[in-house]
Formats: sequence, structure tokens, C-alpha cells
Amino acid sequence: MNEKDALKEIEKLREEINYHNYRYYTLDSPVISDAEYDRLFKKLVETEAKFPHLITPDSPTQRVGAIPLKEFKTISHTIPMLSLSNANTDEETKEFDERIKRFLEIKGEIEYVAEPKIDGLAIELVYLHGKFTSGSTRGDGYTGEDVTQNLKTIKSIPMRLLQMRQSEVRGEKSETTYSIPSRLEVRGEVFMPIKAFERLNREREKMNESPFANPRNAAAGSVRQLDSRITATRPLDIFCYGAGVIEGIKFKSHWETMHALKGWGLKVNPFIKICKGIDEVIQYHKDMEEKRDKIPYEYELDGVVVKVNSLDLQDRLGILTRSPRWAIAYKFKARQETTRIKEIKVGVGRTGALTPVAILEPIVVGGVTVERATLHNQDEIDRKDIRIGDYVIVQRAGDVIPEVVTVIKDKRIGSEIPFKLPDKCPLCNSAVIRDGAIHRCTAGLLCPAQLKEGIRHFVSKRGMNIEGLGDRHIEQFVENTVIKDVADIYSLKKEDIIKLERWGDKSVSNLLNQIENSKNRTLARLIYSLGIRQVGEHIAKILADDFDSLDELMNASYERLTEIHEIGPETAESIMSFFKERHNRDVIDKLRKAGVKTEERVHKKRDLRFKGKQFVLTGTLSIFKREDAKELIERLGGRVTSTVSKKTDFVIVGIDPGSKYDKAKELKIKILNEEEFKDLLDIKQNVI
Repeated sequence: MNEKDALKEIEKLREEINYHNYRYYTLDSPVISDAEYDRLFKKLVETEAKFPHLITPDSPTQRVGAIPLKEFKTISHTIPMLSLSNANTDEETKEFDERIKRFLEIKGEIEYVAEPKIDGLAIELVYLHGKFTSGSTRGDGYTGEDVTQNLKTIKSIPMRLLQMRQSEVRGEKSETTYSIPSRLEVRGEVFMPIKAFERLNREREKMNESPFANPRNAAAGSVRQLDSRITATRPLDIFCYGAGVIEGIKFKSHWETMHALKGWGLKVNPFIKICKGIDEVIQYHKDMEEKRDKIPYEYELDGVVVKVNSLDLQDRLGILTRSPRWAIAYKFKARQETTRIKEIKVGVGRTGALTPVAILEPIVVGGVTVERATLHNQDEIDRKDIRIGDYVIVQRAGDVIPEVVTVIKDKRIGSEIPFKLPDKCPLCNSAVIRDGAIHRCTAGLLCPAQLKEGIRHFVSKRGMNIEGLGDRHIEQFVENTVIKDVADIYSLKKEDIIKLERWGDKSVSNLLNQIENSKNRTLARLIYSLGIRQVGEHIAKILADDFDSLDELMNASYERLTEIHEIGPETAESIMSFFKERHNRDVIDKLRKAGVKTEERVHKKRDLRFKGKQFVLTGTLSIFKREDAKELIERLGGRVTSTVSKKTDFVIVGIDPGSKYDKAKELKIKILNEEEFKDLLDIKQNVI
């Protein structure tokens, strides 16, 4: 067989195998026997072995996993992956409907799409011209971890999109096929079916390995394995629930989009349904709650997701800071059981918050053994009159986090002991102050708990990324007073470390090299690593883009901070409070003296020509990568949004622009092609 014939044979075999994977893993309706499938697969393996240069990353033979990664890279989401607001009652769901009608000034019924809410791991898949090219976790909503290799091992994720006839997807007579878009961003939930979860745990127990706590943890841990060969052994599945960017094709509704996803061979939940008004949504929720224990992924099912069907109405509704206005998660009632509180312990978190935790007589709640439950804060303890020795009803909130719902006071015998949070920190004996509903240790990073958690955060991959400082080492350094604050990391010397257990010359040298290299991390990473409340990775990047140095940020006024988009009053107050603390300023001074870079740009006036301007990108960009264009705009003070509105200043269009282009023309917003955008950036004058 010559190379030309081999390529033709390989393409034919891949197409057949991809189709049969779809029939087996997505539709659960195979049309050939396992033996026939095995023969096809074996033939592809043999042909590719003879012509190894013809093997491509999207070949069905490449699903078995690759060599382990040292760490995950990150991927930015073109459109943020937002979280959903919750509703817990019919009344709250009706309020959601009323808010939408008021916002849109609509009196009639809104059409919704409802589907089961699976509490798995949210991910995004990117297909370019039909080929799976990358996959990432939700992360902070703006950037996620690149888990492409791991997602390739999930058989229900197609490596190439199919062009299924509508009759195969919807049971209709039409033979129309769905065209494959030039770029498709698919959002989905990776989960582990309960039966598969139980089998996996039985296998782990036979091998003397610890069983997983619940299906969600098993799924999330499997997807986030650095060794994709381990992921390949895990029984993972996926349901796709929506899309980000779809280039070259326009849809009018979410329902139509979901059927297109099915038409491209992606797995969509079979219980998805159109609801004509909010009353049908409430009935759907009731029906699904009754079916909850009969569905094979029962432990992952904790509610239903409700979305406005019309994409035009979704655009008009827009988004809030953290969630879309047009969608809500209507939760099921939590699973509950009765047990007894043996004692109440107090934990201290990274920010100094004291959290009371009930130690329970072990009880199985929703298939998971629960021995601890959060009591939230003193107000909650007082409101529920929770005492040590009480019999209580416990539930898994959102079917995940155990909490005490109520006390069974009829079972009290008089020996129960009331509980009050201490006025001294249980770890460092420092004073505890009341901060709203929270009791907080005042010692800051001088408190061992806050110091250990603060160091973990500081050296984390998304912080200063110092490898070699794991939990065991942090405990060791803090307990031996080798490190008293995060700045002490940069004062570590070989003689300080080598005398401790389990440290050798090589491991010490590697750690010191990692520490030295971390001195030149970006300003955004440094800000994030400091652990300021309300300042996550995304907000740290916004601050680093707006301030040239840490000193400038430290001295910023409340008014200056709240001028910045996405910095609200609470975040501004938290930033100012952090930098007012003498101890924190001393730590920053030590970092600076140790050679840690605290400036992003030196003696350079920042160009903010786009300050206050909003941009929207649509279509396939050929001169710029979409992420690069977004970064250029933000670097010049602008903001990139996902929807076109009257507030939009510029719409940049590439090849095959979608409905955003039409909306821009309708609203008479300035439209730029890539050459015009390039002129606007004035790249030739090298101003950025």
C-alpha cells in the first residue's frame, strides 16, 4: 500500500470508528458487534503503524493517554464561564421569571429550556473546523486548566465532529445535515455515573487504595490528573449543556443550538425539555425530583437548570457580575438524615476566619458517610440553638457540603452543652474580633494556621509557582520556625534546610533555584499570591493592568480603586484594609529587599487610549488570535464583552461574523475589520 492509498484508508477507518463510537457511547445504540468494531480498530492501528507520520492527534487510536505532564498550562475562555444563581423554592423560581419579564417589559409567557443539573466538573471543548483542539476546566470563569489530553480519553467526547442527519438526531423525516462551524466552543459537565463509581471504588478497595468520597470528587480528580493514562482508566462521561462561540452559523434559540450539538455527535442530556412558561418549569422540576433516584447518575443530579430559550432575549438580558440574568439553577431538596453532635471544633482559615465544625456520629447521607458538618458562624449556632450532644438533622447542601439543618429538641435530656466561639484564637491565643457575622483572629500571618495557608496560597501554581514547597514541607518549616512569614521564603539558606529531616543536597538546590526564579513573576501573580480577600486571579490581573507597581496599588485611594471596572466597594475596602496592616506592609518591604519584582513596567507611561471603551469580537480572526486581540484591548484600557449593546463602542469582525455583526449594524455601532483594528492600535508606531 502506497502513502496515498494509506491516507485514504486511514481517513475511511477513522470516519467509521468515530461514527460507531457515537452510536455506542453517545446514543447507547450500536449498529455493529464488538468483534466487528475491534477488527476496524485493529486495522487502523496496523495501518497507522506502517505510516506513523500520518497519525494525527484526533485519531481514535490516540485516546489511551500520553506521558505525564509536569503541570497544567492555562487556557483563557473567549466568553466567561459564569456560575448560576440558585433558586430553592417555587416562589424563588417565579421571582426569577418576574424579574425577566420586568427587565424585558414582557407580559406574556417566556419560553424556557430546562434540563437536569449534574454536579460534575464544568469544562469547555474547542473544535476548529470540526477537529477537537483543546479542552479546559472552568477555573475562575475566565481562565481554566488545559486538560486536553485527559478529555481525549473520554469516549463520549468526539475527536471530530460528525454531520448527522436531523432524522438520526431528532427522529424526523428531514435529511438536512448540520454544517460544521469554523470554530465551536462547547460547554459541558464531566461526571461519573453512580454504577461506574461504585465499581471503581470496589476495585480500589481490592487494591488497598482509598475509595473516593463521592462521584463528583472522583470525576474532578480524574480530569485533573497530570498523567492522562490514569484518566483513561476512569469511567468518565459527559453531557454538553451549551456553547460559547459558534463561528459561521447563526441560531435563534438555545433549543436549536442543543440539537445542533447532537447533530455534530456531542452528547446532550436526554431529559432536556422546552417549557412554555414558568409553571411548566416548576412541573418539570417536580417530575425530575421524583425520577432522581432512578437515573443512573443519581448522585450527580441536584436540581434543574432553567434557561431563556430565545438567544435574542438572552442577549438583551445580558449578565450580572458573576451570573447570567437569563438562567438559574433550581435546586432539589437536599438529602437529610438524623445523627448526634459529639463535639464542636473550631478551624482557622487563611483569612483568619474562625469556623465552627460539628463532629458527628457517622451517618450515611445520600450515599456518602458524613462525620463533620459546618455550623457556619456563631449567629447560625444561636439561631438554631445548636448544642454539643444534640440530635440534629444533617443534609448535604447542594448534595455536597454537609450542614446541620435543625435540632431535634424533643430528644434533649438536659446534658447538652451550649457553644460559643472563643475570644482567643485556638492556635495562637491572639485576640478574636467580630467582623460582621465572622469571628476573625487578629494575628494575621503571625497565626500558624493563617501562615501555613498563606504560604500554600503564596507558592501555589497560580501564585508565585514555587515547586518543591508542598504541604509537608510548609508544615515542617513553620513548626521549626524556619519561616515566620511568606517573605522568609526568600531568606532561606541551604544550612537552614539541610539540617531538617528528608532534605538532601539536590532537593535543597532545586528548591532554592525555584525560589530564585520566582522573584521575576508578573505583578498580577504577586498581587494574587498575597492572599488579599476578594482578590482572586482575575481581579489581580485587572489590578496589575491598571497599576504600574505594587507601591502604586498600596497607596491607591478608595475612589481610584472603584473607578476600575469590576472593582466594587467591598473589594476596594478589602484591598485598602490589607495594605493598612503594618505587618503586611513589612512583609512586602521584605519581599522587595529580597529582590522580588514589584513593578510591571519601569519608567513607562501607560497608553490608556481605550479607557472606558467596550469592544466585541465576532467571526474568525486571521491577523490576530482572538486571545491576543483581547489582551491588546485590555492593555490599552479597554474592555471586551461577549454581547453587543448600546454601550458597545466597537465591533471587530473576522470571517463569517455572526448575529453580533447584524446587531451592531442595527444599533449603528462602529464596525472594524482586522486591518482597521490594526490601524486603530497603531502597531507601526510601536506604542504598545
